[in-house]
Amino acid sequence: MDELLPEELANQLYNCFPEGSEMMHKKSIREDKYVGFEMNKYDAILEECIYAFQQPEVVELISEICNLESALPDENLYAGGLSSMGHRQFLNPHLDNSHDKDRKLWRVLNLLYYVTPSWEEAYGGNLELWPDGLDKKPITIHSKFNRLVVMATHQESLHSVSPVKYEGFRCCVSNYYFSEKPFRADDEFHVTSFRGRPNQVIKDQILKLDTNIRMGIRKIFKKGIVENPHVYKKED
Repeated sequence: MDELLPEELANQLYNCFPEGSEMMHKKSIREDKYVGFEMNKYDAILEECIYAFQQPEVVELISEICNLESALPDENLYAGGLSSMGHRQFLNPHLDNSHDKDRKLWRVLNLLYYVTPSWEEAYGGNLELWPDGLDKKPITIHSKFNRLVVMATHQESLHSVSPVKYEGFRCCVSNYYFSEKPFRADDEFHVTSFRGRPNQVIKDQILKLDTNIRMGIRKIFKKGIVENPHVYKKED
């Protein structure tokens, strides 16, 4: 959905976006990006924007558009919040974690709202969908200014973000919706599972081993050994 908000408001969100130094830098062979989820540290309008997507009428409307019986917003921002990617930063192909932080609800939708003005598709930092697997060319969705993308999440919703080729930052406000039922009847529990790109053969093998190890741990420790710090509780 393009031109989601009035342009002046979308620009205001971008102008208030925190610098990388004010966010968590997640850098590994899986990804390289900045994330922000402690919303009380940033301008109030950013927190307001995130939780606007969690208003009951908004959740109901998006659920209806996506033909979901019911969806629940994630007030804890489990992996949601703000993200920023600059020159050469990337997000490798992956499946999102199938559940919420308590492993009680299924993750069913990913909402991505892009707020960087004049961001061209050639700059990179675009969403890539791999519906036919890594052997086929991905579908590229331009991270266009003031565009909302809603993506289903299930055990075959492989996606990535292309490396940024521009000396600027692609900024995004993200939310997840959960449900008591999985998006697809055949969905099974899985951790966030990364893969290498088609030309990254060795990296792909390492990432598959990494996923297998983490899945093995979760079979023993249901919620993991260490609690995920990417959780936020909004003040009343």
